[in-house]
Amino acid sequence: MNKTISDIAQMAGVAKSTVSRFLNGGSVSEDTRQKIERIIRQYNYVPNTFAQSLKAKKTSIIGTVVPRLDSFATSQTLIGIDEELRSNQYQMLIANTSQDMQREIDAIYDFARQKVSGIILLAAEVTEAHLKAVEDIGIPVLLVGQQHEQLHSLVHNDDQAGYEMGRYVVEQGHRKIVYMGVSEKDRAVGIYRKQGFQRAIAECGGCEVKYYETSFKMSEAIVTAEAILKEITPTIIVGATDNIALGVMKIAFSNKIRIPQDLSVTGFGGYDITEMIHPTLTTVKYHYLQAGKVAANHIIRLVKGESVEERTTLDVELIPRESVDKL
Repeated sequence: MNKTISDIAQMAGVAKSTVSRFLNGGSVSEDTRQKIERIIRQYNYVPNTFAQSLKAKKTSIIGTVVPRLDSFATSQTLIGIDEELRSNQYQMLIANTSQDMQREIDAIYDFARQKVSGIILLAAEVTEAHLKAVEDIGIPVLLVGQQHEQLHSLVHNDDQAGYEMGRYVVEQGHRKIVYMGVSEKDRAVGIYRKQGFQRAIAECGGCEVKYYETSFKMSEAIVTAEAILKEITPTIIVGATDNIALGVMKIAFSNKIRIPQDLSVTGFGGYDITEMIHPTLTTVKYHYLQAGKVAANHIIRLVKGESVEERTTLDVELIPRESVDKL
């Protein structure tokens, strides 16, 4: 059975407050310190920092709300958040909402009831319900991956990512182009990324571009891509995410369409898998790990009452690889 502070105090023959003072780095006599340390080592006592934080006026816990866990972008961002929080003596609690909007709102209120110091919110869209929840709880909230004028935001440069990919596609000689995007409810991917791409295409002229909508799920991208390839024969398909691009590649292979000889494919994200498959995938790399570290740093500063810019934009990087043929 795990020992409590009360157990440690009783065995050491001291008050519970003395053990608490010792655990929090306070001053105790040398004899008391040795007794407490000996008992802690003997029973492998680990302080319940969560319970301690709930009793404190200010906790060292940051809540993080994520739409899904089975995502490279999410997992890398969470690793960055965790590493930075730990280095600053903070801890992270995660609420996975499985892309359920109501669960996302509930998680914000739940974290506030658990007295977290701040919340990092990885949301696909920001609604009035989100804004009301943030106003109601009265603790710092940082939005990651999306932007809103009423919230502190950390975003990737989606417009620039789309623009650089568009320029690259036309520079490689492609004029018969398909762009597979996602719902505009996700403003970062569904709007800004596509707008950047459209801007580059407009500068070129002479391109025939068809825009389609699918979802973030690879399985749905496969179905959409199959329907597209039955209808038209583009020279390149640009997927709004690496997962979409991988879905295109899968259906192409199934139909014996050679990549890049018969069809070029690109994505966005820079997932690790994209440089391991054959052919390797041309993509725009997003620095998710860095985003997590910056997000953690910003939420800590907000918790401490320090100033943080309203919007921080991280750079992206085009990575040309084997999946695009030069015409």
